[in-house]
Amino acid sequence: MKGIFKKLFGSSKPVVTVVSGLPRSGTSMMMKMLEAGGIPPVTDKIRTADDDNPKGYYEFERVKQMDKGDTAWMEDAQGKSVKVISQLLRYMPDEYEYKVIFMRRNMSEILASQKKMLINRGEDPEQATDEEISALFEKHLNSVMDWMAARPNVSVIYIHYSDMLANPAPQVAQINEFLGGNMNIQAMSEVVDPNLYRNRKNRLQKEKPASS
Repeated sequence: MKGIFKKLFGSSKPVVTVVSGLPRSGTSMMMKMLEAGGIPPVTDKIRTADDDNPKGYYEFERVKQMDKGDTAWMEDAQGKSVKVISQLLRYMPDEYEYKVIFMRRNMSEILASQKKMLINRGEDPEQATDEEISALFEKHLNSVMDWMAARPNVSVIYIHYSDMLANPAPQVAQINEFLGGNMNIQAMSEVVDPNLYRNRKNRLQKEKPASS
């Protein structure tokens, strides 16, 4: 009976739009797109734009404390968008309805982008091999996707970063439909900047030295 009621009348829970994905998968771009489309972001602007993310990170520091029980702020996120790293999705409180836009990206591009960011920060990019990190990420992704599929209060759409930069219109249309159909799709599309696609897969392959 509860399922039928939900199908006929929609959920009675307040909706929070969540942008998630692995690090360096385009989540900041998506947050900016949603803002342009009409959904205000939850952000404290503590982490400012830099060379790795010249258009800003759109982060909210209290998100990082959800695993410690800090979720009271979620009440104010109703009708807004918030960026939640994939590792913390399972700590979102049950009393809300979530529309999750989950960003996907080629693993080689993610790894290259992360290494570049670590170098820019003066950190060691070789703490683990690409194979080790890739295996951990893939295992994590499978776990997160299974978790979201099992949650009755979580709806999810998967958007691929390279598809968005190559041809934003159909991706934006999907997001607009997923979020109710009232977005400013023109403004969302204008946010997409192919010039920021600096670690694309075909470029990485071209730059890889030939084996002797």
